[in-house]
Amino acid sequence: MLCRRCTLLTSLQLENLLRMQKRSVNKLKKKIRVDEERKNHVFQYVRDNTKPTERVYVWGCATTGSLGISSYLKPDKTQNFLHCMRRPARLKFFDDHNIKVSGAACGYGFTIFLTKKGSEHCIFGTGINTNSQIGFHRVPHEKGKGLDYVIEPIKIDIPFDKPDTTHVTQVACGRAHTILLTNNEGVYSLGNNAYGQCGRTIVEGEVYRHSSQIHRIKDLPDKVTKVVCGQDHTLFLTNTGEVYSCGLGADGQTGLGHHNCEHRPTLVQGDLQGVKVKDIGGSVDCVLAVSEEGELFGWGNSEYNQLAMVTDHTQVNVPRHLRVRKCGKVAKAVAGGSICALLTEKGHVFVWGYGILGKGPNLESAETPQKIPPALFGQYDLDAQSKLVDISCGISHFMALSDSGNVYSWGKNRSGCLGLYVQRDQFYPLKVSMPAETYSVICGVDHNVAFCRSFA
Repeated sequence: MLCRRCTLLTSLQLENLLRMQKRSVNKLKKKIRVDEERKNHVFQYVRDNTKPTERVYVWGCATTGSLGISSYLKPDKTQNFLHCMRRPARLKFFDDHNIKVSGAACGYGFTIFLTKKGSEHCIFGTGINTNSQIGFHRVPHEKGKGLDYVIEPIKIDIPFDKPDTTHVTQVACGRAHTILLTNNEGVYSLGNNAYGQCGRTIVEGEVYRHSSQIHRIKDLPDKVTKVVCGQDHTLFLTNTGEVYSCGLGADGQTGLGHHNCEHRPTLVQGDLQGVKVKDIGGSVDCVLAVSEEGELFGWGNSEYNQLAMVTDHTQVNVPRHLRVRKCGKVAKAVAGGSICALLTEKGHVFVWGYGILGKGPNLESAETPQKIPPALFGQYDLDAQSKLVDISCGISHFMALSDSGNVYSWGKNRSGCLGLYVQRDQFYPLKVSMPAETYSVICGVDHNVAFCRSFA
């Protein structure tokens, strides 16, 4: 005969058993219901003639306003002040205003966008504006006072001679100056010109803050096809493959054979004489150029072995031919503060210089190009057709883009500029989780802009 305590335990165990059985039955019923719903579900695929939606994504330092998302800097009950965005975030400003963005450039804490709405071409700027690098913009309701910081894209008016037919085709940004290439009126500049980087006469004591001055650069060939800004200098590439430069040459970055400031765009020669250049790159004070034949040239700062292939000195003030071995034909080359990289025609990446280069924490410095294993960019046996088609860099980080729309990043993770959701540095290329297919990535010092297509 069972005692009272045993009887109570048995009753509790029975209740628990019944409860568990009931729960199991409910789960089974739910599973059956879900399976039935899936059987009846209709999947709709994108049609072949469906047009993709253009989207712009930004990430990195938010405190300067360079991301153009005003809510990050206007705290409310639902969101706190945001110092940085560590993942790609959609810039909805242009979508909300039905404006298509066709290009962009990232400066030191600011961004310039090229846009089109209907038949109207415009440029917009956002971020730091202490040197009027994004134009003069008045503070609302305060006469004569200008904005030093802009936290949302704002239109920049350019005094074109023929405003109905002229528009900006490409833009480049430096530390505090902006260069605009147009379709039929040459090149315009705005912002700081303390070293002649805007291609005009240096005026002692000139005040750049709250300035409305926008100048057309003279003494340039008619057919400039590309402009590139370093920290305080500017490079111009013509359709004949010639390179012109102006600005600060203290580290040889102008390639003009002297260390003075040059306000007039001047032809760069050295080993480039007689060579047709197809591309140039350099975001600080070291410059790399690629010829039509896929040869590499360089000049400027070499404190971190960027140009150790041709010199033992800390700088080179005229272009020199960099005979890179076992790399193949070079398609593009980029240079940051102390890091360099090249992309070959076969889609392989080689790195050198000093810092986080992309081959792990043990490789901190290299005098010659070192190949990053293609498998780190998804180029393996199961996806052998994948190929890198573009590469870009800021001061201390890299971005690479594949033909399948994937983005890879590595380097110093200043303000989350790698877009990897975390703050730590990245020693190997790692795929960025992009919400759409990417076809262009632009790097700034600590922020980035990506252009994507989405079928969603």
